[in-house]
Amino acid sequence: MAALCAALAGFWLARELDSSGPELASGTWLPRPKPIDDFHLTDNDGKPFSLHDLQGKPSLVFFGFTRCPDVCPTTLLKLAQIKKTAAIPGLRVIFVTVDPARDTPQAVGLYVHAFDPEFIGLTGDDKAIKQMAANFGVAVNKVELPGGEYTMDHSAVVFLLNNQGQVAGIFTPPFDIPRMAADLGHAAPYLSKS
Repeated sequence: MAALCAALAGFWLARELDSSGPELASGTWLPRPKPIDDFHLTDNDGKPFSLHDLQGKPSLVFFGFTRCPDVCPTTLLKLAQIKKTAAIPGLRVIFVTVDPARDTPQAVGLYVHAFDPEFIGLTGDDKAIKQMAANFGVAVNKVELPGGEYTMDHSAVVFLLNNQGQVAGIFTPPFDIPRMAADLGHAAPYLSKS
């Protein structure tokens, strides 16, 4: 009986892996992975970071800014908890600033490391950031405030990248930690082959 159960489990797993992808309760698995154009940014250690650096491990990518009052810190806190509970070895969380004028590599590093010392923060010149945001389909808008200050409106989407550095799935708020962690576990077998 145990052998039959194991055989059936293997059959269903193989069948699921041959389908278009996992069913996600808290996100959307793309029918085909979306390639990302190459880019040239700087990480929180001041080192160059490009498309090549997104390859080899799965990643969760989120766009935001360090002076964000609520959405960014809440999302990064949840991503830190999801990263701890998701069954994906080597999963990285990458934060891309949409406010490069104020978010230096050091500022981005201090910010993301407050949530998890392994998080990677990226910044760059305004043109490179705009190109990358457009490449991911992230809407960004600078909003002027009284007194000469400004804030940044931006999409609050988390992108799941496969080992090839392609967008394989998309998560939109609200982010439910247990459901998203479970979804990442279901997605794990697909991330190296999608």
